[in-house]
Formats: sequence, C-alpha cells, structure tokens
Amino acid sequence: MSITAERKAALIKEYAVAEGDTGSPEVQVAILTERINNLTEHFKGHGKDNHSRRGLLKLVATRRSLLDYLNRKDGARYKALIERLGIRR
Repeated sequence: MSITAERKAALIKEYAVAEGDTGSPEVQVAILTERINNLTEHFKGHGKDNHSRRGLLKLVATRRSLLDYLNRKDGARYKALIERLGIRR
C-alpha cells in the first residue's frame, strides 16, 4: 500500500522545483497522489477495509488543502500541476 523509497525519490526528482526540493507543494501533492492511487487499487479487492479507508480520506483532505494553498499563491502552478497529475477539479 505504501510507496517504495525508489518511487518516492523518483517523484521528488520529477516534481521538484529546485534541486534538493522535497517540501514544495508540487512534490507533496505528487507523493500524496501516488499514495491515494495505491489505496484506491487496494480497495478494489478489499472493500470492507474501513480502517484504511479513513486513512485515504485523510490523505485526500491533506492533498486538497495543499492544492487550495497552491491555487491561492500561484494559479498557474496549480493548473500546471493538476494537468500534469491528471487530477480533475
């Protein structure tokens, strides 16, 4: 269900704004999106796993607040990120 260290490093490298960047909203949203997609796949086979579903809802809420922050600060970066990740809004 969680992402591997290699996959996380690849996401950081792909979405980093500057070298060594791990905390920008783009990187955080990309990592959260990867975790959300993994959990969504998990629920296709484990429909009654309500403990993990609560975690999924927390991840979605965190991602939403980060996206709202990014939209307030820089709308162009927000639009580019949701297009790049394929998130509908």
